[in-house]
Amino acid sequence: MSKTIVGFMLVDAPHSALNNAGADAGDRTDNIVRVKSIRRGRKVYPYVSGQALRYWWRDTLEKKCGWSLSPIVREKKIAFTHANPIDYDDDDIFGYMRALKAKEGGTVTRISPLKTSPLISVIGQSPTQDFGVMARHEGDPVPYEHEFYSTVLKGIFSLDLDSVGVFYAEEKTGYKNMYPDLEEKAEEEGLSHDENSKKWTMADDVRIKRAQDVIETLPHLQGGAKLTSHLTDVSPKFLVLAAINGGNHIFMNIAKEIEGEATIDFDALTEVIEEYSDSLLTDVYIGRRKGFLDDLNEKIITLSKKNPKIKSGNIKEVVENFKDIIPELIKQ
Repeated sequence: MSKTIVGFMLVDAPHSALNNAGADAGDRTDNIVRVKSIRRGRKVYPYVSGQALRYWWRDTLEKKCGWSLSPIVREKKIAFTHANPIDYDDDDIFGYMRALKAKEGGTVTRISPLKTSPLISVIGQSPTQDFGVMARHEGDPVPYEHEFYSTVLKGIFSLDLDSVGVFYAEEKTGYKNMYPDLEEKAEEEGLSHDENSKKWTMADDVRIKRAQDVIETLPHLQGGAKLTSHLTDVSPKFLVLAAINGGNHIFMNIAKEIEGEATIDFDALTEVIEEYSDSLLTDVYIGRRKGFLDDLNEKIITLSKKNPKIKSGNIKEVVENFKDIIPELIKQ
């Protein structure tokens, strides 16, 4: 089993078009932008792709934490990073795949320790069509359309702490992280090496910082499409954090829709905390931004009183308190 941070978040999207899909083939005009959405039964649920969320996260880590991002190389129809998780923080946390020449080590891949779901609307939607014109030129104005929505988006993520700063050279897809030049660098940098498992491990302080940075950036997440005209704050407004022994995500099903509004199913949350109490490595931290789903406040307080393993506060308090636990988890 592995030590894994699991997180659940709600993002308030009151007037948003955060991830767009372009035009549909059957649209009456080419000059329309549709939001990304999926259908379940008769309902439409806007979403933000996992790739977009990861892009926001990586970008925020660079800006907020000064991460050194791996340069991207493009060759014809393919693009790849340097596949160097020693020098580049994001190659470690976000993973990579690169096809080297056989004499250079062949294809190397790394499964991302940070895994995310898409952000999906909790509430079924009928996206609104907004009409505009470009009229600052001579002649007829140019009309255009785009969609936006008002909803709450839910998402889950996990961070495999046992994989942060730990690299393998075994011939197995996702685990052949190393190649001769990188192993030479690892030796020069003083990474610890287990010959039997072909494992290289970075110093604890580097591993701790990278893991802490991933969590610390949550209140500062920024990004999304149409910011100039919709300006949505994509940082979590409700957040649950815990570390478990294992990889299953225990908080996946704690959000629900009641009468067209998003809320948290506290019965489901209570049940899953009790059911997995023997797997929890930490307390369960619940954060909420004041002004967002204020009716949840009493329920969070009640839950905290019933279960001493529930710690609550605002988003930044919860993130800071949880971040302080990470060194102990890494060193276990």
